[in-house]
Amino acid sequence: MKEKIKLLMDKGYLLDPDIIGSLDSSSFDLIVKHIDPKNGGALTKGVLEDLKEKYVIKARVEGETVEVAEGSIKFLKDYPKVTKKVEVFDFIEHYKIRYNYLRKILQSRLELTDTISINRVFGKMEREKVSLIGLVSSKSITKNNNILMDLEDPTGSIKLLVNFNKNELFDKASDVVLDEVIGISGNLGNGIVFVNELFFPDVPLEGNELKKSPVDECMAFISDLHLGSENFLEPEFIKFIKWLNGETGTSEQKKVAKSIKYLFVAGDIVAGIGVYPGQEEDLVISELGAQYDRCAELFGMVRDDVEIIISPGNHDAIRLAEPQPLFDEKYAGGLYALKNVKLTGNPSLVNFGSSKGFPGFDVLMYHGFSFSYYIDNIERLRLAGGFDNAGEIMKFLLQKRHLAPSHTSTLFIVDPKRDDLIIDCIPDFFVCGHAHKFTLGQYGKTTLMAGSCWETKSKYQIKGGHNPEPGRVPVINLKTREVKLMKFYDENV
Repeated sequence: MKEKIKLLMDKGYLLDPDIIGSLDSSSFDLIVKHIDPKNGGALTKGVLEDLKEKYVIKARVEGETVEVAEGSIKFLKDYPKVTKKVEVFDFIEHYKIRYNYLRKILQSRLELTDTISINRVFGKMEREKVSLIGLVSSKSITKNNNILMDLEDPTGSIKLLVNFNKNELFDKASDVVLDEVIGISGNLGNGIVFVNELFFPDVPLEGNELKKSPVDECMAFISDLHLGSENFLEPEFIKFIKWLNGETGTSEQKKVAKSIKYLFVAGDIVAGIGVYPGQEEDLVISELGAQYDRCAELFGMVRDDVEIIISPGNHDAIRLAEPQPLFDEKYAGGLYALKNVKLTGNPSLVNFGSSKGFPGFDVLMYHGFSFSYYIDNIERLRLAGGFDNAGEIMKFLLQKRHLAPSHTSTLFIVDPKRDDLIIDCIPDFFVCGHAHKFTLGQYGKTTLMAGSCWETKSKYQIKGGHNPEPGRVPVINLKTREVKLMKFYDENV
């Protein structure tokens, strides 16, 4: 916040000392948007309170009330630095947090209101019905093709068996992955529970009308520029920017472009360096700073009234472990200097488009680095198309209420006080990158979008099983929730 205070002073604002303790990111945005420093007068706590009274609304995020500046971009999550050495205790506390949060969601189901702890199961009679909630510590297929799992909670562990002949239940159990939290009901055998029903935390699928804005405006979504790669489609990306600025296209297309007020970018904006073996052979810009400088030049061409929200991915110049922090200003200083660009971490929960009486939309942005693990380990996702149908993977993760439920599915920061990969807010939009192919879906109230890309197929993508379809840009009308797909690249031309 010291940087923001300095920036306000550099812009000519007069800050009364009593306002310093009340400043946060949303307050900074309110001041810059609604107060002209040329008019003079000191910024006091009273002035800030008047601003909030006029322009701030109350929004609900998973039971918690948050303040959202009207029409502003609000980041609903931040990631504190974890500087201490990670110990075994930290892992235990981290997984307890996940277990306890998801257990509460599962217990809200009528079928699981009478759950008991695992240590109490062993005092029950055989064939007695039991309901349990726990974390899956192992999973295997028996010689009779049944699924055998170990379920554990803070009090103990017990084996579960899902019979091969129970087709619907068996298919559901086939989607279970290690380390996720599930609920089950079944009948007790000799030291084992024969499962009759299985439940994921999931999101509500009924009674969820799509949220619609009272304002007729649009958002667009892109990802995976991979700027710096020899395969980067710079002419096509500039063509997209010119269309967004209303310089090209039919009259109808220009009308659509003019209505776009928000552009979300879900990671991998540069190709990076040393991301995979031999990458240097695929680069035309081989210095990280230069890749980000060119990126800033291109985004700087976008008209000023478009809010650009950018999160990182696995190719960007920050740590690979999730949650990923903001871009490193050492390399991405040019992006920080653009007044209509807002940078956030990965994953990120963003609120935008709020107005009086309307809480705005919540967007869950996640680049999607964990996708590969679930494609490799869940047969149904492979048969559904894998990266060619990333919407199925996104549904899968919403059902788990976690972006990387299995311990080895992504590198992550072990925080004993929180798990930032839990999906604790049911978003209106869930947007991802990494797949390099646009897919659109709907799950409950959540619109699912996996991003296209802006590079042609590389040797590394061929090896990784990607079939990119570059240059696709979905445009979502926030008043009707209608989606139009604009195409800026045709490989046949």
